[in-house]
Amino acid sequence: MTLNPEAVGSVGEPYKISWTSKDSLLYAVSLNVSSDQLEYVTENSTGVTQKALPTMPVVLGSGQATAASNPMRNVGEFNYANLVHASQSITLHQPLPIEGTATVQSKLVAMYDKEKAAVIVTEAEATDADGKPLYSTRSSVFIRGAGGFGGERGPSGAQNEPPAKAPDHEITFQTSLDQALLYRLNGDRNPLHSDPNHPAVAAGVFPKPILHGLCTYGFTGRGLLNALCGGDANRFKHIEGRFASPVFPGEALTIKMWEIAKGEAVFTTSVGDRVVIDQGLVRFS
Repeated sequence: MTLNPEAVGSVGEPYKISWTSKDSLLYAVSLNVSSDQLEYVTENSTGVTQKALPTMPVVLGSGQATAASNPMRNVGEFNYANLVHASQSITLHQPLPIEGTATVQSKLVAMYDKEKAAVIVTEAEATDADGKPLYSTRSSVFIRGAGGFGGERGPSGAQNEPPAKAPDHEITFQTSLDQALLYRLNGDRNPLHSDPNHPAVAAGVFPKPILHGLCTYGFTGRGLLNALCGGDANRFKHIEGRFASPVFPGEALTIKMWEIAKGEAVFTTSVGDRVVIDQGLVRFS
């Protein structure tokens, strides 16, 4: 199995996505948002205007893309069982509406040869019904055993490192033992997050099903939103981070934040002493 570095620059066909108020509510509830932030979990409370959480773009359009819209369609053959989500960023160009439609176009922007593995980077741009930029995403995947195809090694080294001092803000969220069973209703039905008989569990790769990385990412976004934006999604502009270690349902997530400039902070998410998201950067107003 060999990857094709000439796939860099491949552009997927634009496709339309849609979501409803119920989708926004489900996403918030799947991240344990509760009655202390009613604007994210109800649409019918007097004096409350529903809002969408700013990390919700990672689940929008789930199941609505086509094969032609996937920019990785020309990347070559590899074992999908060896693929893991490596990093994710979201840039919001305007507040995300609680329901609507958008057009999304994705592009494969980089492929890096790590010798024993490969890293593939894609970007997507979403425009609203009026053709105005809505949000942009950038994500990378790490594929074990797919290196050696002759591509560039790519960037390495530390980035968005916290300063050597105590964090300016710290928030901890407790996940439930059934967290993944709820989060998967947003669209990611990968059995690795729900099936104790999954091959990776049976083979001892993991002792039990793991939490979706993007669920951890969503909890992280909640912590950043509450501590840095006063819970106001309209102030949340950008988030990026690298998935450093898996999380298991039932573990507690601690988000630590260091403000480094006006409207900018770096962050980490940890389970105890184990960092699970690093290289974190958030921008806000």
